[in-house]
This record gives sequence, structure tokens and C-alpha cells, in this order.
Amino acid sequence: MQGLLRVAKLIDWLNEHVGRSVYWLVLVAVIVSAVNAIVRKLFNMSSNAFLELQWYLFSAIFLFCSGYALLHNAHVRIDIVTGRLSPKGQAWIDIFGTVFFLLPMALLFIYLSWPIFIRTYTHGEISTNAGGLLIWPARLMVPIGFALLALQGISELIKRVAFVMGQGPDPITRHDPHAADKELVEQIKKLAEGKA
Repeated sequence: MQGLLRVAKLIDWLNEHVGRSVYWLVLVAVIVSAVNAIVRKLFNMSSNAFLELQWYLFSAIFLFCSGYALLHNAHVRIDIVTGRLSPKGQAWIDIFGTVFFLLPMALLFIYLSWPIFIRTYTHGEISTNAGGLLIWPARLMVPIGFALLALQGISELIKRVAFVMGQGPDPITRHDPHAADKELVEQIKKLAEGKA
């Protein structure tokens, strides 16, 4: 199990670095969008390449950060159900969902999207819009994004199985949106008690 946990740690490292690099594309997408809007309003000009670049950037952010989001437990969860379970019960729900839903879906998307990318790349397809971009980079993002998600799913599966077997810590981190508020209140109380 320790070898598998090392593999999980390597996958976590990969998705952490990909996610931290890719989320800067949000800023790039905002700048491209703003420049495109300003040029369109001031000079009555527009570019299909700029519009398509915005779509490509959004796609890259969404696809490449999905593994990062899974790593940080940021995907949508049904907490009304799982919140009532013990940590081991929650881990079993995650194991079931990963094995029967996440991994099959991710692998299916990889399997179906790869031939589409190959066809687009070998034919050198470009956008049908005037001044549009090459299509193959966008098509390549789909299998890569789902591969990152599948890898992170494997990592999460390893960590949860290790936890259930008693060979690892609880991998389910609970995010308390009020943690910073509670910490500030505690600091204020300590300051007030120290001055009183």
C-alpha cells in the first residue's frame, strides 16, 4: 500500500502543478476578452480568432483544472447525504462513485475523443469562421483533461482505500467557509482578555 500511496502523491503533485499553472489562464482570458471588447467598441473591428481564443482558454481552464479541483475536494458533493455518515462511510461513498462513475466516464471520454483529435490533426482542420484558429489544439485538450481527471481519480481511490484499511489518514478534507471568521473572533477574544 505504501508504494501505491507514493504513486498517489506523485499524481497529486502533477495535478497541483498543472492546476496552479493553468488557473492563470483565467487572467489571460479576461485580458483577451477585454482587449477584444475595447477594439470592437473603439474601432468597430472584431476578430474571430480572439473569440475562439477565449473559448480555447476557457476549455483549457475547465479541462486541465478538473483534476486539480478533485484533488482539493472542490467538485460538487451531496453533503446532505454524506455529511451524516462517518468518515469511513464517506470514504466508501467516494470509492463507489470513483469506481462506478468517475473512472468509467473519464476513460470513455478519453477513448471517444482521441480518434476525433487524430482525425482533426491529420486533416489539418481549421475553424469554419473567417480568421478562425486551428481546431486540433482544442480537440487535444479533451483527452488530456480527462486523463488528468482519471489520474486524480486513481489517486483519490488509493487514498480512500488506504484510509478504510487503516493505513492512511482521512483524505476527505472538510472546508469550513467560516474558518477565517472563527479564527478572527478567537484572536479578538484573546486580545480582549489580554488587555482586560
